[in-house]
Amino acid sequence: MRYWLMKTEPDTFSVDDLAAAPRATTSWDGVRNYQARNMIRDEMKRQDQVFLYYSSTAVPGIVAVMEVVKEGYPDKTALDPKDHHYDPQSDPAKPRWFMVDVRLKQRLPRIITLEELRKHATKELKGMVLLRPGNRLSVTPVEPAHWKFILSIA
Repeated sequence: MRYWLMKTEPDTFSVDDLAAAPRATTSWDGVRNYQARNMIRDEMKRQDQVFLYYSSTAVPGIVAVMEVVKEGYPDKTALDPKDHHYDPQSDPAKPRWFMVDVRLKQRLPRIITLEELRKHATKELKGMVLLRPGNRLSVTPVEPAHWKFILSIA
């Protein structure tokens, strides 16, 4: 099993939206970065655990734990001209973009803020991809030790 962090903006897709979905499960679509796409397509597996992280908000941070329930498959939003994630260069015969399905496992009792995570960046969370300068990926791997530490402070 692997661990991940997936970023969203709460006014675009929130933990409340996920909780309100049937069986608290939804597809994680709209990823349009090749490195993030490769992780979704090639590395994410069923039962992998995922932190739901709010970015581009007054207080960015981790708000919930999700589980991958369906491995990477072609992102249908890339083929829908009415969807804001539409990619006119996508080809159904050779999918360019992929998504996974995730289910809400638990809301954290409190938000684990980016500021708090940064306080641990030189010790317990040293090397965490999220905390690297210039990291803007919407999907990042999380080391097992980092995962365990973050849950311990939640």
